Amino acid sequence: MAELSLNRARSIIRKALAKGREEGFKPLSVVVLDTGGHVKAFEREDGAAPGRFGIAQGKAYGAIMLGMAGRAQMARAEQQAYFMAAVNGVYGGQVVPVPGGVLVRDQRGNIMGAVGVTGDTSDNDVIAAVAGIEAVGLTPEE
Repeated sequence: MAELSLNRARSIIRKALAKGREEGFKPLSVVVLDTGGHVKAFEREDGAAPGRFGIAQGKAYGAIMLGMAGRAQMARAEQQAYFMAAVNGVYGGQVVPVPGGVLVRDQRGNIMGAVGVTGDTSDNDVIAAVAGIEAVGLTPEE
């Protein structure tokens, strides 16, 4: 299984933050997780709320642990709230099932990790995550 390098993770973060500034988004926080759900890299822009790490991590963590990006998690939560409640029980409340948790896939479609972005609207968080992932030549699944 391919692994995201620290250099690539940092590049994803840089490009996601740059996209946020370019679009005029509120200050963002961005985390990159590996395939085991462990933090590879994280940055919080000046002015972003200090609690944003947990939200970014929860968005990405749910994507990795379920193999399902944030939009799909939210749809599942809306259709089967009991399922997402059970998932959060299993994972100690660490899953945040909303857009902004984006899977990172290689050219063969293998999952390499996930990116979690928070700070603006969930849709804008996705835009920033996708920009970061695409900038390093990988495929986002939002």
